[in-house]
Amino acid sequence: MHDHAHGGGIRGSSNRRLLTISLCITATVMIVQVVGAILTGSLALLADAAHMFTDASALVIALIASAVAARPADDRRTFGYQRAEVFGALVNAIILIVLSVMVAIEGVQRLLTPSDTEVAGPLMLVVAVIGLLANAIAMWLLSSAQKTSINVRGAYLEVLGDMIGSAAVIIAAIIIVTTGWMPADAIASLFIAVMIIPRAISLLREVFSVLAESAPKETQVSEIRAHLLGFDGVTSVHDVHVWQLTRGAPVFTAHVEVDPALLVEGRSGLLLEQLQECLTDHFDVAHSTFQIEPAGAADCEETHA
Repeated sequence: MHDHAHGGGIRGSSNRRLLTISLCITATVMIVQVVGAILTGSLALLADAAHMFTDASALVIALIASAVAARPADDRRTFGYQRAEVFGALVNAIILIVLSVMVAIEGVQRLLTPSDTEVAGPLMLVVAVIGLLANAIAMWLLSSAQKTSINVRGAYLEVLGDMIGSAAVIIAAIIIVTTGWMPADAIASLFIAVMIIPRAISLLREVFSVLAESAPKETQVSEIRAHLLGFDGVTSVHDVHVWQLTRGAPVFTAHVEVDPALLVEGRSGLLLEQLQECLTDHFDVAHSTFQIEPAGAADCEETHA
């Protein structure tokens, strides 16, 4: 997470400060919505609070993980603490799925078996408007920095999703106030739950992909191999492994067979530097390890195995 300034005023603060301010706004509104849901009996407000929880937890994970990941590696944790973000995201995804399923079940039950419970539409409307205004402020704060930072861009899009949720609650509240039609609250809650579940499942799939040490989705191993084979003296690339410690932290290892003349002439050090620069510049892989060996070494290993 980079801390760049983007100009004057509060919107020119560092990315970390902007994300912290957005977190405070989001968490405060989330608490207000939970209290409002209890006082009004609105399931839609509770669902919107769960939606805001997704953003608040994502910001907490990003801020904590950035600090934890900065801790140096040691002899026990040779890669440092970068996986902290992954475990945090796993907990987040599970909580989101449980909350959204609970909201969806309650929403369906309210539609199928309407009770005598009435939703306090006016108070529901006030709380929803507060949520919408808070999200608008957060978007305004992040609007400048999101153009240059992927971390802030992610937070910006999360807040945009919150605004859609708040708008749905406002519509439901207006319907209840003007017509007294209570099912509008349940319908709004189902809409918000539908917005949460796909994002939670996507997060869970990403976590499992990292923990299973799968290659990052955007990494094309065949393309990397082709690039490496294009270097003068490289005859073969095998035993290629690509995985990621956390999002945006890929690791690459490979055995590279070269023309024996290259080793005799002492050019292996220069080749190694070129290979690592290739991974960094073309594929955004900062951590790469190569084993350079003479052509035919793999065949010899298989023969002696």
